[in-house]
Amino acid sequence: MYLKKSLVLFIVLASTTKTIAQILKTKKDILYIQQTEANRQPDKVLHAEPLYIDLIRDLGARKGEKEWNLGLGLTDNVKFDAYEALIEYEWAPIDRLGLEIELPFTFYAPQSGIDRDSIPPNRLNSIKLATQWSFFVSEPMATSMAIGYINEFELSDFRNFGSPFIKGNVYNPFLVIAKRWGNNFHSLIYTGPMIEQNFSSNKFHTTYDINTSFHYMITGTRNFIGVEFNKTMDSGDFDMTVRPQMRLGIADNLLVGIVAGIPVYRENERFSSFVRLIWEPKHKHE
Repeated sequence: MYLKKSLVLFIVLASTTKTIAQILKTKKDILYIQQTEANRQPDKVLHAEPLYIDLIRDLGARKGEKEWNLGLGLTDNVKFDAYEALIEYEWAPIDRLGLEIELPFTFYAPQSGIDRDSIPPNRLNSIKLATQWSFFVSEPMATSMAIGYINEFELSDFRNFGSPFIKGNVYNPFLVIAKRWGNNFHSLIYTGPMIEQNFSSNKFHTTYDINTSFHYMITGTRNFIGVEFNKTMDSGDFDMTVRPQMRLGIADNLLVGIVAGIPVYRENERFSSFVRLIWEPKHKHE
């Protein structure tokens, strides 16, 4: 009889402890989400932002928000390695409007046995200017939508820098739809055409990107794990790269994102890696 009572008591205590732990976990998630969403105007929903194809600014951005990004990447191609570097600054001059300026560089190193003259030259790829407007933000639905535009002034490589200085332009309107499922799961679609104009020939070339991402945000933190599926359609050709990723907070306003790239339908590209350092200076609303 004593053993039976002890067993019943143990089961009750274990069940109660588990219930309390679940309540505390849920409460911790809710409190963290409220840091972003509750008791502040305008409405804003906490979403996990992809790390490789990142947004211009948070969806539902609030006036005064700003962020610096430094990115470093390596792509293994068949004939050469491509080293990426970028610096970007993004800010919100008014509620729900994000602006960004980015300078992306690429440096190339030939594989063993490949002549350097047969690979692309090093370059500051472009000057990218972008804007993004969140036209729909619903906290009850945990959903946000935005439209945006990126204008990319393509520059000549370092061998011919200034001859001409700007050799072309890329026009890139896009649409973003993001949804949080419960407290931890996040999904996002980022899609739009890229229309490239070559000034010397005045020819246009259009591709279409569909980027989808799924993330799990760790309870009560800004850390997450997830994956991006970066897909490009080009005149009947389809390319896709899968990018598993994680983001870690190393200080209150400093985060690091780590991304791997696994090509699925790319003939000349092999594995890649990318690291993004994110610094968010404090603003007057905090």
